Amino acid sequence: MIRILPLVLVAGLLTGCGASVRQAAETDTPVTISNCGREISYRTPQRPVAYEVSGAEKMFSLGLADRMRGYVMNKVADPAIAGSPWREDYSRVERLGTSRITREIAVNAKADWVLAGWGSGFSEERGITPQLLDQVGISSYMHTETCWNFGDKKVDVPPLEALYADLENLGRIFRVEQRARDLVAGLKDRVAKVSKPANGRPAKVFVYDSGTDQPYTAGRQAAPNDIISTAGARNVLGDLKKGWTSVGWEPVVQAAPEVIIIIDYADQPAEDKRKFLESFPALQAVPAVQHDRYFVMSYGDAVSGPRNVKAAEDFAAYLRSVGR
Repeated sequence: MIRILPLVLVAGLLTGCGASVRQAAETDTPVTISNCGREISYRTPQRPVAYEVSGAEKMFSLGLADRMRGYVMNKVADPAIAGSPWREDYSRVERLGTSRITREIAVNAKADWVLAGWGSGFSEERGITPQLLDQVGISSYMHTETCWNFGDKKVDVPPLEALYADLENLGRIFRVEQRARDLVAGLKDRVAKVSKPANGRPAKVFVYDSGTDQPYTAGRQAAPNDIISTAGARNVLGDLKKGWTSVGWEPVVQAAPEVIIIIDYADQPAEDKRKFLESFPALQAVPAVQHDRYFVMSYGDAVSGPRNVKAAEDFAAYLRSVGR
């Protein structure tokens, strides 16, 4: 038997839920975002999945933990989680995998949106690209920092500017625009206040992630490049139009870095890397090794994310402490 509600009751219900109806309608209205040279229309994701520290902490910093389906994080980032200002969010959101993100993980999680970088999370070789996700009804967003190596347009945005762009774009996608604007304004204000060297001469810095035969390091497109420049120093390999990349030892020795940043993560502790650098014959004449100038940077601070600004503040303080 079908019940017909009195008109007065119906009118009352419609009036009472009017705000909710309007809010739902606004939420369902697509927003168009420019991402890595593509114009993409997004509806508000209901089951978003983020990959790695970069993705998770951009979401967490915008207060979106409660709206996430989950995140995927390699085990090497576990110390970065432990030291994160958002470690409680990590504990509240489901970890969907402890290695690379895959299309199968996204599909099995019934994700409707994935946040990752090109070449780190998204990869043609591993069969998870924005186009392949589109085919199974999952939209995506790529970290702007990685756009330099994507597609034909190769969008080139400095790492910190890329971070700000991502936070503002995510604010629009998830309808938390004011929160995103406030966050970005705060980060920019902190960057502007980072102290610079008194003598005006930038210290020469080498970023050492890993590698013995060839060092794995940060080029111009990786976050440490802007962390270093914000602190008033210079990345000796900052002319490389690369993100994280391998180089030979010869250009490092020739550059004679005064400080070495060591990236610290689970399977390759910073102390082991330091011992290698101090024992490697080719580096014995390098000023950083001679004067014992090493700065340990957490993996979580070194990849694109809100922690980049704290990393710049900390590195600037270290440089001033050693007279640089």
